Amino acid sequence: MSHTAHIPSHRKPRQRASKSALRAGVAGGVLSTIAVAGAAGPAQAEPVTQTIEMPTITTGLSTAVAASAQATQQVALDLETRAYEDAAAESAAKKAKKAQAEAVRKAEAKKKAEAKAKAEAAERAERASRTAERTTLSAPAASSSGNSSSASAPSSSSSAATGSAAAIVAFAKAQVGDAYVSGGTGPNAWDCSGLVQAAYRTVGVDLPRVSQSQSTAGTPVSLDNLQPGDILYWGGAGSAYHVAIYVGGGEFVGAQNSSTGTVQRSLDYDRPTGAVRVL
Repeated sequence: MSHTAHIPSHRKPRQRASKSALRAGVAGGVLSTIAVAGAAGPAQAEPVTQTIEMPTITTGLSTAVAASAQATQQVALDLETRAYEDAAAESAAKKAKKAQAEAVRKAEAKKKAEAKAKAEAAERAERASRTAERTTLSAPAASSSGNSSSASAPSSSSSAATGSAAAIVAFAKAQVGDAYVSGGTGPNAWDCSGLVQAAYRTVGVDLPRVSQSQSTAGTPVSLDNLQPGDILYWGGAGSAYHVAIYVGGGEFVGAQNSSTGTVQRSLDYDRPTGAVRVL
């Protein structure tokens, strides 16, 4: 065989274009059908193993943190406000208590001042009453005597005190200059009956405490026949409002009032109503 003889080719013959297109169409249709079937298949497909990363949520968290901080700040402000209110209430209570105490103190001071003024007014009224009564009583005494001897000093005014009477007179004179205090019984302040009682106590004689009882504690004597140590009284016997001790020489010693204190005076200074003798 000649080397130039025709040798058939082993390559496959070319397919026609129409056949190739047909095959491509069929393959595409099959693949599409498989894809649709897979999409419509049950949920029990193979689990997805790929992890999908979610985006980080920062806006909501920031808002929550801001709201929490605002709420905490509001609570702190409320607590601070309540503390201020409590402090103000406590301060107001203290001021009210102090004001009440001051009002009580002023009321007590006013009450004491009123009591003092009332006592002074009563004392002035007593002195005025004593003066008026002395004037009233002295007029009948002068007219009943028929002479001027009743207005003169008692005949015994020059008599010297002796024995117990001398001790009583000495005690009374020693208290001249002491203060007058209502209810006073010594040793440096007296009222009228307190002084008389203390003077008689020096000789062992216990007299009643008040002037009304002292005016009837002994034997009544005339003012014309007085002796040292006799008790003088002003007012009625048994209702006397003042007493003193006759010390001789036409004079007496008595705790008169808060203005004069304990004094030695002439009978003419404040002439007594009557007298009693105890010794």
